[in-house]
Parts: sequence; C-alpha cells; structure tokens
Amino acid sequence: MTSVHWGLVWPWALALALLAVGGVAFWAWRARRETKDAARWVAHTDELDDLPEVRRAVREYAVLRAATAGALAVALLGAAVLVARPVDRETRTDTFGTRDIVLCLDVSGSMIPFDSEIVSTFSTLVEGFDGERIGLSVFNSTSRTVFPLTDDYALVLEELQVAEQALQFDIEAFDPLDPLTWDGLDPLLEFIAGTEGVPAQASLIGDGLASCALLFDEQATDRSRSIILATDNDPYGEPVYTLPQAVDVVTDRDVTLYGLYGGDAYLRGSAQNEEFDTAIEEAGGKTWFAEDTAAVAEVIRDVTEEQAVALDADAQRIVTDRPVPWFVLLVLATLALLALRRRVGG
Repeated sequence: MTSVHWGLVWPWALALALLAVGGVAFWAWRARRETKDAARWVAHTDELDDLPEVRRAVREYAVLRAATAGALAVALLGAAVLVARPVDRETRTDTFGTRDIVLCLDVSGSMIPFDSEIVSTFSTLVEGFDGERIGLSVFNSTSRTVFPLTDDYALVLEELQVAEQALQFDIEAFDPLDPLTWDGLDPLLEFIAGTEGVPAQASLIGDGLASCALLFDEQATDRSRSIILATDNDPYGEPVYTLPQAVDVVTDRDVTLYGLYGGDAYLRGSAQNEEFDTAIEEAGGKTWFAEDTAAVAEVIRDVTEEQAVALDADAQRIVTDRPVPWFVLLVLATLALLALRRRVGG
C-alpha cells in the first residue's frame, strides 16, 4: 500500500507549499503589472470586442492561463509529496514451511517407465510448494543423491526436468545391437551413474531406502518428514538392509513412508508386493500402484493435510520508497508550465 511518510518532514512540505503560494502570487502580480504598464489606450476600438478573431483569441488566452495554473498546481503537488517521502508500507509475517519430502526412486530397468511419470507429476506439484524442502535420491545396487533437501525451487525444477527427460528413454525397446534404439541412452546413463556400484547386483531396495532416510538433517527441529518410495521390491543380490529393516530405520528417524509399487504386471499380488504393502502400512504409511496417475498428487495432499507444521515468525514492517511516479509527475508538470508560460507571456 503506497502512503506518504509525513513524520517529521511535514514542516518542510508546509514551507514548500507556502513558498509556492507566494511564488504564484508574485508571478500573478508581476504579470498583471506588466500588462498594465504595457497597456496603451486606443480610441474607437470598442467594436473590436465583437470580432470573432478577438473573441477566439480571448478564449484561447483564458484556456492557456487556466492550463498554466493547473500545471503549476500539479507541479506543486508533486514537489510536496516528494518532500513528504512517498513509500509503500507492508506488514508481513513470514511463515516457514517445515515439511521435508524425499523422492526415493528405484532406477533399475523395470522401474524406469514408472519413474518418468512419477517425476513428471512431482515436478508439477513442486510449482505449488511454498517453503517445503525437497530432495531426490535414486538407487539400484548403490544410491546417488541427485540433490539434497532444499527449498531452492529453481534448482529442484531444473533437476527434475533433467531426470524426467533422462527417464523417458524407451528401455523396453532398447536393443544393444540396434543403434536406432539408442536415442536418449546417454542422458539416462548419465543420470543413473553411481547407482550400479555393486557388480552383479541390482535393485537393492532396503539399502536404497536406508540411504534416503539418511538425507534428513535437522533432527532436533520440529519438522514433518516424508519419503515417497517407488520400487517393485524385487531385489537381485544381497542387500545390507532388507526392506522391513530399512523401514525400521525410516521409522526411527521419525519419517513417514509412502510407497508407489511398480514393476512388471506379474509382480502384482506377489510375495514382494505383499511384503512392500505390509512393511509400509505397519509403519503407519500408505501404498499405491505406481501407474496410478493420481498417486503422487494424493501423497502430497496427504502430507500437506496431515503433516503440515509451520513456524510463524515475528511480524516485520517493510517500508519501500516509491518516489518515481511523483518525480515524473513533477518533471512533466514543470515542462508543461514552462511551455504554457511562454505562450501566455508571448
């Protein structure tokens, strides 16, 4: 809201106004005196007042004098307001969101088609965030932190866009012997670099989830912490943590776990699927199928509604100077006044 900061400067504004009024009075007196002194009486000129040209000239002169007075008034107004310091005043209470959300993605071959859709939906939702910290970790046999918890949404959206484009690679159509199927392979390999650190092993879900749980810092603060885990829970190898053990790690760090179950159709209703649902739900979390396009949105809605924690900061009073409009008004009115004065005086 723009206002004028009168404070202790109102005497200056009053002095300027009085000076301006005095200047106007002096200018009017001098103009009248010059007109009177310059007047020369001529006989037999009474009929001149009836001439159309004379009447038009008198009307124009009256309009010019009125416009000159108006320009002067506007200039005085602009000057007075500038002296009084126009400002915008705003009282703001910052609310800091205290939700931490880690997107934890299994990037083994069977999950990549699901990961692309999940990241795309998550990117759309991030645009509506305000204060939440977001992190992204991907794993296969080992984990890679794409970006740690941060509220730098420009960075988050940029990294999510890179992830989405990389994960769009059609891995099901990929043929190592057919170069025509290699388009987009390099971005994918670059994105998942660091997730295949254990030879001959893949999709170690428990280890990947435990790594995601370790991303949460500020353990001493009152924050809402959530992990969105996307996997088919179909490990190939010997993990350090089983899925139930990793869920215990998550629970011990006061983190709520949400599961998006993906992978091949034959795994639906399998022992891996049941273990996934049971482990997460017994820990107080919820699960969905990864191909459910509304699943990620529902997860975020659940996080927002049930785990919203906010810290209200002290109110701050922000004062911002706004002299430009009034300065422009003063300059334009002054230029107009000078131009009109020349016409009236001329």
